[in-house]
Amino acid sequence: MNVCDIINPENLVYEKTTVMNDVPMHYCPGCSHGVVHKILGEIIQEMDIQDKTIGVAPVGCAVFAYKYLDIDWQQAAHGRAPAVATAIKRLLPDRYVFTYQGDGDLAAIGTAETIHACNRGENIAIIYINNGIYGMTGGQMAPTTLIGMKSTTSPKGRDLPIAGHPLDMSKLLAQLDGVCYVTRQSVHTVAAVRKAKKAIQKALENSMQNKGTSIVEIVSTCSSGWRMTPAESNDWMVENMFPVYPMGDLKNI
Repeated sequence: MNVCDIINPENLVYEKTTVMNDVPMHYCPGCSHGVVHKILGEIIQEMDIQDKTIGVAPVGCAVFAYKYLDIDWQQAAHGRAPAVATAIKRLLPDRYVFTYQGDGDLAAIGTAETIHACNRGENIAIIYINNGIYGMTGGQMAPTTLIGMKSTTSPKGRDLPIAGHPLDMSKLLAQLDGVCYVTRQSVHTVAAVRKAKKAIQKALENSMQNKGTSIVEIVSTCSSGWRMTPAESNDWMVENMFPVYPMGDLKNI
């Protein structure tokens, strides 16, 4: 018997979205991916668009999204998700098409695909998980790694004269005429989750209104890559990531 069968529906506070597959999460404790997956599942169910939604995920931790969300998925080569999403949306304009990408993918090998898709104003939503590191492949320095932030390839911290500044992709993309919506959110608190959920839903809705490209950046944690506990990761993110990648809308037209 399901626990919901013995609970008065009037007292039910939370119920798992049916869009999420009933499989155990494999992500590291404290990882933001699982929360974002839950948000996506809830949005798709509440909008009643499960059979009209297509996700595109590339290489990296983001690729495992297809295991957890029961929608149509297309895997893309590393960095090529916006190009693949462009083709899908143009062939199937009545579908809600989004990419789900990490910062190592979107801001490094996929920089060109991202910029050109956004510059063309493709009617897709881009969900961009930024934890400032290559989380899946060993914790190497990424384009988004902060100055002084340690990684396996910058054990003494990112050196500005050698590696340059962190790449703020959302700020860069907001300058493009083809982009209609750019926002930066997080999922480390209940209030933050609610804001992120509204942002992702808006991005999906924009994609059906021929407004152009929408980008939702989620500033995230990587407890394993950062060598911290989940609680320490959240604190470190607020103290160090948020000043460089501040929360809020960068563009909304």
